Amino acid sequence: MSAVEKLVTSEISRPARYLGNELGAVHKPWDTAKVRWVLTYPELYEVGASNLGHIILYNILNAQPRQLCDRAYLPAPDLATKLRTTQTPLFAVESKRSLQEFDVLGFSLSYELGATNILEMLDLAGIPLTWQDRQASLSTYPLIFAGGQTATSNPEPYADFLDFFALGDGEELLPEIGLVIEEGKTRGLSRQELLLDLAQIPGVYVPQFYEMAADGSVHPNSADVPSRILRRVAVPIPAYSIGLVPYVETVHDRLTIEIRRGCTRGCRFCQPGMLTRPARDVEPEQVVTAIEQGMRATGYNEFSLLSLSCSDYLSLSAVGVEIKNRLQAENISLSLPSQRVDRFDQNIANILGGARQSGLTFAPEAGTQRMRDIVNKGLTNEELLRGVKTAWEQGWDKIKLYFMIGLPGETDIDVLGIAETVAWLQRECRAKGRRPLVFNLTISNFTPKPHTPFQWHSVSTSEFARKQELLRQEFRRMKGVKVNFTDIRISAMEDFVGRGDRRISHVIRRAWELGAGMDAWYDSVERAFNAWGKAIAEAGLSWKYRQVENGEWNLIPEVEVPAVKEPTTNYQPLATSHLLDAPLPWDYIDTGISKQWLQEDLQKALAAATVPDCSFDGCSHCGVCSTDFGHNVVIEPPPIPEFQGDFVPKTTRVQRLRGHFGKLGDMALVGHLDLVRLFDRAIRRAALPISFTGGFHPSPRMSIAQALPLGATSSGEIIDFELTQAVPPEEFQYRLSQELPNDIPIYSIVAVDLKAPAATQVLNKAEYLISVVTEETAIAQWQEWLAAIANLEKIWFEHISKSGKRQQVNLRDRLFELSVSEPQESNAIIRYVGSCRNDGTQLRPEQLIFMLEQVAPQREFQLLHIHRNQLVLEYDSSE
Repeated sequence: MSAVEKLVTSEISRPARYLGNELGAVHKPWDTAKVRWVLTYPELYEVGASNLGHIILYNILNAQPRQLCDRAYLPAPDLATKLRTTQTPLFAVESKRSLQEFDVLGFSLSYELGATNILEMLDLAGIPLTWQDRQASLSTYPLIFAGGQTATSNPEPYADFLDFFALGDGEELLPEIGLVIEEGKTRGLSRQELLLDLAQIPGVYVPQFYEMAADGSVHPNSADVPSRILRRVAVPIPAYSIGLVPYVETVHDRLTIEIRRGCTRGCRFCQPGMLTRPARDVEPEQVVTAIEQGMRATGYNEFSLLSLSCSDYLSLSAVGVEIKNRLQAENISLSLPSQRVDRFDQNIANILGGARQSGLTFAPEAGTQRMRDIVNKGLTNEELLRGVKTAWEQGWDKIKLYFMIGLPGETDIDVLGIAETVAWLQRECRAKGRRPLVFNLTISNFTPKPHTPFQWHSVSTSEFARKQELLRQEFRRMKGVKVNFTDIRISAMEDFVGRGDRRISHVIRRAWELGAGMDAWYDSVERAFNAWGKAIAEAGLSWKYRQVENGEWNLIPEVEVPAVKEPTTNYQPLATSHLLDAPLPWDYIDTGISKQWLQEDLQKALAAATVPDCSFDGCSHCGVCSTDFGHNVVIEPPPIPEFQGDFVPKTTRVQRLRGHFGKLGDMALVGHLDLVRLFDRAIRRAALPISFTGGFHPSPRMSIAQALPLGATSSGEIIDFELTQAVPPEEFQYRLSQELPNDIPIYSIVAVDLKAPAATQVLNKAEYLISVVTEETAIAQWQEWLAAIANLEKIWFEHISKSGKRQQVNLRDRLFELSVSEPQESNAIIRYVGSCRNDGTQLRPEQLIFMLEQVAPQREFQLLHIHRNQLVLEYDSSE
């Protein structure tokens, strides 16, 4: 057993996170690969394994000849502690090899506060944290790089930690990097020579070949590298989205297909909208094919169409209805991310509705028309009402809305307008016999982002706190509204890092040393914020270290503010031309949008002037359309098929089949609920005619007789299936076995009378083999201890129910057979048959250990392993 296998046990939380043997995992031969990648997502597995970009790049790299790609994730604190205690380096999940053994280690940096997690992973892997230390070391380490939106936006705060950055889309860029690394290894280049070659690839930024000037600007220190780095643009390929199907439930536990990349709406606060231009539609037939193939290949019961603005994909309705029609019999549902409320209509309602109606999210962003014009949202009050009312009329009683506070030019009237808008929508959506419309609001704090027209704006945590309190007071008087405010401390940390320069690298490292990590997680915020505060103070900086003189400013001057600010169009910005022209740390990145255009768009914001969406209206002259970046690709939508109706669950029960299966090897580390999900997806992939329950959430009629303890193996599990049409048991067994992991063998499938009780109802006994160890002793004593248990009539045990109720139970009444095999001086395998009923009358393995301790009180017994040999059913005499 390897060092990693000894650590990944049932003693840690959700050990199936680290198995690396999910459906879709790729295991390429290590020795034949010339370049070995590991893509790491600096978050828990449940977040990283469902990230679409992570899946796409993993599939693309593994499709390259002579290259392999493994994966790694931030371990949960329990495993991280074990890794440090045992001095075991962090590993890649598929090969279980140390991250140090790979050629290139890539981090997805899609969020400003992900940097402390990157340092945590590097430290756990035993890799020096900075490129300077790695280059000076006599040991050989992988090249460390980062990609993702935050990396593309502003690499400077992270420049000390990464050997290079991949800016923009990675589908074409990463394979190019792989070829250069392969050639460099063949030629025997040094680390620095290889990085110099990589710096020639458009989209690759190597920090060591650039220096920061006193004004914060960044310039080459070598004539051999370009002065500006081009952001890479690629066309989305939906086929690469079909991949990993995790065993554990993930954050986005569904198939996700990208339908459109880029957004040209021009919202002035939105960094992704500026950094992903131009807009590129995916051919509708490609989307339909990918979803249909993906749903059948993965077994998911839900899919999501992904875009920055799904509603701007003109073929959305046609694609959605076509897929719903094709998969109508399979109880699938569609979810969409936040969408344009002004484009919500009957067709979109059809594809989102059904028995498992998904949630609905709109983002008005601001509470007044003036503020929506300032941010260029392109949404009127009439359009907002029409979209919300359409959703309400189509059956939605709960709608989620996103708003922001702290936007440039905002007054208290605009803040209070959020509450007024919500109250107005509620008033307009009332009818007899209908429940009132309920809103779930998320109100976030605006943080300025690089490469946006608002990148020069100042924000104030004290103003955030004041405005949040204004809204809390308003919403206290309103019913049917749940409000969630973004933690101001998180916003402060995001703002500090997001527009930082290279000085911030030292602060990030010190914050991590002081305990920062998983900084955006609710239960980590207090610790992280304190660590950041101390690190900032030690660096001689402040939370607002880039003040007005370095180009940061506020649209509204500091004046005496009345209790409620009156709206005004007479803005007197502090900014002057030289301040707007001052160098910014990210100016060397060529995004395709000129700084001059951002300045001009800012002036339009001050005048509350809107700019049209250039995908559908006139050109906004941002400059992105060019040979380097391409042009907008907007595909004319096909006709919308006639909607054939929502899924109606087939509740007919024609046949019941009972399966006997095993749970062996690594599958012992998959929890019960995850096992149920695994069977559900296998049934779907095998296209077996499972019957569904009725009701609001139809689910397949299958039931596992009893949950097995996590970490226990078994060769005697039972599962019942009920089908809508008869299938020969042998055929059912073959088709299902083809879709299950090898460690979930199906031993037999037999037909059972539909009128017979389900296995869960007649479960009676279970036979276990348990491995037990104690201190060294005579072999004969094992027999004596078991005989002593057999001779007792009562062994009392205090059982505590989930509700905390205490009850004395006689364990001896629950024991039917007891023997020992292969006894040795310190351990033995004990076989026992005990009660195992779903009403709670059970004799668990740990209770047998308790019985041993009663007859041998001088001993300590340790339960090493549990194997359930069989479950025994008790049938009525009438059967």
